[in-house]
Amino acid sequence: MDFKQLANKAKTAISKNSQYIDKGAQAVDKATKGKYTSQVNKGRDAAKDAARKLGDQPK
Repeated sequence: MDFKQLANKAKTAISKNSQYIDKGAQAVDKATKGKYTSQVNKGRDAAKDAARKLGDQPK
């Protein structure tokens, strides 16, 4: 498998499974005991937006 195929596979996986971004954000928020909730949420939203954009790109 070459790099382009691997990158396309990763893009597909991320764009179809954005719930893992939510789970990651929840884990970070729990680990920091809510101290950085607004920053975590901002990062989560940016990551989900990027995942949506990746899913929209042609392969």
